[in-house]
Amino acid sequence: MGTRESNEQAGGTGRRALLGAAVLGASGSVLALGGTARAADARHGGGRGLKSLPVPTIIGHRGASGHRPEHTLGAYQLALDMGADIVEAGDLVPTKDGHLVCRHEPEIGGTTDVADHPEFAGRRTTKTLDGASVTGWFTEDFTLAELKRLRAVERIPANRPHNTLYDGRWEIPTFEEVLRWQEEQTRKRGKQVWIYPELKHPTYFRTLGLGLEERVAKLLRRHGKDGKNAPVILQSFEPTSIERLNKLVDNPLVVLLSGATTRPWDFVETGDPRTVADLVTRRGLREIAGYAQGIGPTLDLVIPRDAAGRLTEPTTLVRDAHRAGLILHPYTLRNENPFLPADFRKGADPDAYGDVFGAYRAYFATGIDGVFTDHPDTGLLAREDFVND
Repeated sequence: MGTRESNEQAGGTGRRALLGAAVLGASGSVLALGGTARAADARHGGGRGLKSLPVPTIIGHRGASGHRPEHTLGAYQLALDMGADIVEAGDLVPTKDGHLVCRHEPEIGGTTDVADHPEFAGRRTTKTLDGASVTGWFTEDFTLAELKRLRAVERIPANRPHNTLYDGRWEIPTFEEVLRWQEEQTRKRGKQVWIYPELKHPTYFRTLGLGLEERVAKLLRRHGKDGKNAPVILQSFEPTSIERLNKLVDNPLVVLLSGATTRPWDFVETGDPRTVADLVTRRGLREIAGYAQGIGPTLDLVIPRDAAGRLTEPTTLVRDAHRAGLILHPYTLRNENPFLPADFRKGADPDAYGDVFGAYRAYFATGIDGVFTDHPDTGLLAREDFVND
């Protein structure tokens, strides 16, 4: 199964031409070939900050993680080369000595080669992370120098066997390295590069004396990226973490929202009985708008699925959030069959691509402001077709 071949079958000649340019690494080529970015800028009045972004915005989820091991400079670079509007460069977790590094979770057994390092065998342990028992190796038990001896590997090889070709090529990046990379890429490309880091498990790390918000704010200030128009959007699943950030920096802030029946872990710790279902009411959205600029709901909060995994009718979330003055950047749209709604799957092969373009059109039609995707190339092509219809 090849990336280009699968998308050619889904897309036809026009998409083949665009995708060829994107996969070959022509930064900005996809946007330059169509009027989407220009049309979106016109709708936004060509303003700065969030208003300068095209709609819908295509966000490279952990980089181009459908093509390279996630949260590596290789994945981030490819996302830009494919034309992503923003790169989710950094799920931020701390090291033992207080540095911020980019990993999907603090447990790194599934995303690095740490198990192949006998000198770290004794670091394997079991911890309780947000109420769940997790066994493995954790970033907070390593110094930065020790983590730099590891190399990244593909997290879901059963779905992305092609990504295993890149196992071992990249080390774990620090957040400060990402900020420098962002500055370098902005200079080289002649246009502003945006990033969208997430603070992972803030309550958990604060109890360990490794508070994330202050560390993030310090680095943003050091690099002059702590303003309201700064090209760095900060996000977290814990609303109180976003409230804390709102007092430390002026960056755009986004509250992530999981399943409707779930509770943010900071709510669990403080005894707040509210669930995500409460947060997506009109009252809950107005409260979020008091300290954040947007929400990042799971796609199922935008269009629920039935028991068979097929899409049903959209909820009122997009309309209600917009009325509260919030943008919506839902997560995560992926090309592979198991991750798509049943309506758009093709066969049962877990690493084969389904009708991802059909899925994009369904979600774009709800009026979302952007979407996280592991495959920025297909997101951009879908936007070209949708916006220019």
